[in-house]
Amino acid sequence: MFVGIDLGTSSVKLILVDHLGNILNTVSRSFDVNMEKASWSEQDPHQWYHQTFSALKEIIQGNEPVIKGISFSGQMHGLTLLDENDDIIRPAILWNDQRTVEEVDFLNNEFGIDQLMKSTGNIAVTGLTLPKLLWVKKHEPEHFKRIAKIMLPKDYLVYKLTGKFVSEVSDASGTLWYDVNHRQYAKDIISLTGLDLSCFPTIVESSDVVGDLTESVKGYLKITQHVNVIAGAGDQAAGAIGLGVVNDGDVSISLGTSGVIFVSSNKFFPDYKSHLQSYAHANGKYHLMAVMLSAAGSVSWFRKIIKDISFKEMYNGIENADPKEHLFFLPYLMGERAPINDPNAKGVFLGLSAKHTIFDMGRALIEGVTFALNDSMCLIKDLGINIKEIKITGGGAQNDIWCQIVSDIMDARVVRTTSNEGPAYGAAILAMVGSGVYQNVEEACQQMIKIEKVFEPQLDQVALYQEKYKQFVKIYPTVKSLF
Repeated sequence: MFVGIDLGTSSVKLILVDHLGNILNTVSRSFDVNMEKASWSEQDPHQWYHQTFSALKEIIQGNEPVIKGISFSGQMHGLTLLDENDDIIRPAILWNDQRTVEEVDFLNNEFGIDQLMKSTGNIAVTGLTLPKLLWVKKHEPEHFKRIAKIMLPKDYLVYKLTGKFVSEVSDASGTLWYDVNHRQYAKDIISLTGLDLSCFPTIVESSDVVGDLTESVKGYLKITQHVNVIAGAGDQAAGAIGLGVVNDGDVSISLGTSGVIFVSSNKFFPDYKSHLQSYAHANGKYHLMAVMLSAAGSVSWFRKIIKDISFKEMYNGIENADPKEHLFFLPYLMGERAPINDPNAKGVFLGLSAKHTIFDMGRALIEGVTFALNDSMCLIKDLGINIKEIKITGGGAQNDIWCQIVSDIMDARVVRTTSNEGPAYGAAILAMVGSGVYQNVEEACQQMIKIEKVFEPQLDQVALYQEKYKQFVKIYPTVKSLF
């Protein structure tokens, strides 16, 4: 049996699978995010450790002797700092933290976009790890001078399980100190930090075996046999594997807290024009990625406002709301990344009238998130990538109405698979590949990924949304100066 662990922003989710990929059990644990200061988002890594180990003990209970492999998916970009005694120096700064505007300006404008693209294949945006490290160097020098190890969130769990100080290519790609094309550290960027390379983990491929569980961990889990601990992947790459998005030109959309378009590629594909993210994939290849910060997160925010209506009632109402209503929503509740890269952007409802209901607003919100994703999808198409089918995942993808809206706005076939475990399932696949059950990720996905439902674009709705999208794209440039 194999365990896939997905360390998310608000919870950790574990799945137990057999060698055929059948899900035998799932366990989740939640934890808090500290957002007390405007634009800040932090988390205590001790929560990750304690909640994950508790959940791991629970999920393998009764099956301890047959656990063969464990792997990970993890929220990307989070800056986790340890001192020489392996103590946590400060709370981890998360992917959706927006405090690093000055550091991003320095990197893009003084160090220079051309040099960043040459060194890493990507430009600086506020979510990435390097700007966070430079922020700590400037604002918390007492913490900076204590740094002995720098880790990404899931890699901290790997370290606690195995004692191995490693990361892997897909997660390292999102740090901005990694040369994605050549799969090695960017030496000029490392020099820029002022830290020795020994502070940075050894980089391996995502399906590589890191090592065995430590004896103390085995004692806690009541395991006596060797267990392969596989490096794992950043949540987006793991989620793509969990959908079977592993071949050249495969595309997925994740409607989680953030919204992500993911394009698998056999070759490194840096985007010099619109600066979409170009990262290493967890199957030894590459991918292109566009990230918006508030996708299903926008829905969660809206649900807090309409407290007396359940998610089911809300989506039923949205399905019956008229798409012809001239009502729009900008989903920039935490600033925005792709494609506008504006940490100061704000959410906006436009076109409200006395006749509108919360369901009209809810439909405008779903459309607005999808329009914002379509901004990046259009840029991807401009790169010459022909998109006919999209695999969809995340909490938002469990609602048929949102899947259909994606299909209509993007004029593409949308496919939902039978597994809705996403990144955790991708992690389990990596555990099986690393343990030798399958020769490679592609073979594993071919055997395990099954289609649940298909959504075809409706021609009348496609035409309606094409006109509506033309109006949507005018809104942000018009109101940008007011933020």
